[in-house]
Amino acid sequence: MVYECRRQSILQLFDEKPRLNVCAPMVRYSKGAFREILRDYNVDIAYTPMILADVFKLSEFARQDYTTNDRDCPVVVQFAAHDPVDLAHAAQLVAPFADGIDLNCGCPQKWAYKERIGAYLSERPETVQDMVRAVKGAVNIPCSIKIRKHPTDMRQTVELVRRAERMGIDWITIHGRTRHQKSTEPVDYEAIKLVKESVSMPVLANGGIFTLDDANEMYDKTGVVGAMSARGLLMNPALFAGHAYTPLECVERYVNLALAYGTPMFIFHHHLMFMMESVMSNVERRTFNCLSSIPAVLDHLSRYYGICCK
Repeated sequence: MVYECRRQSILQLFDEKPRLNVCAPMVRYSKGAFREILRDYNVDIAYTPMILADVFKLSEFARQDYTTNDRDCPVVVQFAAHDPVDLAHAAQLVAPFADGIDLNCGCPQKWAYKERIGAYLSERPETVQDMVRAVKGAVNIPCSIKIRKHPTDMRQTVELVRRAERMGIDWITIHGRTRHQKSTEPVDYEAIKLVKESVSMPVLANGGIFTLDDANEMYDKTGVVGAMSARGLLMNPALFAGHAYTPLECVERYVNLALAYGTPMFIFHHHLMFMMESVMSNVERRTFNCLSSIPAVLDHLSRYYGICCK
């Protein structure tokens, strides 16, 4: 279930702040409790996990997986789709409860490519143009696309973003790696800079942001207006506030929010595994990772870190 609440203008944020800190869409992880904790640590915009537009359109159960409230602003709902009608319908359903709609054109997973979604779209400007036209005609909230650099020809990436801009897209996010590259490979700053210089709309950059210094380097080398982090925020939700690792007060706040949100054990446990990785020894990490219930996790955090459930 979603709750209609006060929304915030993302476009106004672009006007007010020269640099925006952004939480990337993360399957399973960038949900309500986690998005809320990020707001305490200088994250300006948070994305939902990628949602399949056709499933969201047809299934009330799928729609219940997205929740928001007046502390979750601004939030961008990201959809994956290959059919403009499905995308437009899903966007209409969620628009009253979101601050922006994003079309995923960057998911590199093989299953997504076979389904003609995600990075499949980054190589097909005409299809993206049709999708953007459908969404802009269906809703009156800002819309964006998230892409990856083309595997072989940056001219095609430039053509893609220019077409999107002509169709009225409000901003774009580019991941500085191709769909074939591993996350350990360097980000292509020059490709991001080229995209930034090819359009007049705001451009956000994704890839390789694990510290505040990484974000500043991205800004300095590319000129983008926003730095988006995924794994970096999973490991340290306070990175944009300049913390080198997750503060214990952040862990405690997440624990209490996650319990209040009814976060499933799997996601709850995994978030804490990411957050605590840098402060646990290898032996403790193996023990913690084997815990199999929420009470066991809470007992461990209370016994060894003084973290309490309120």
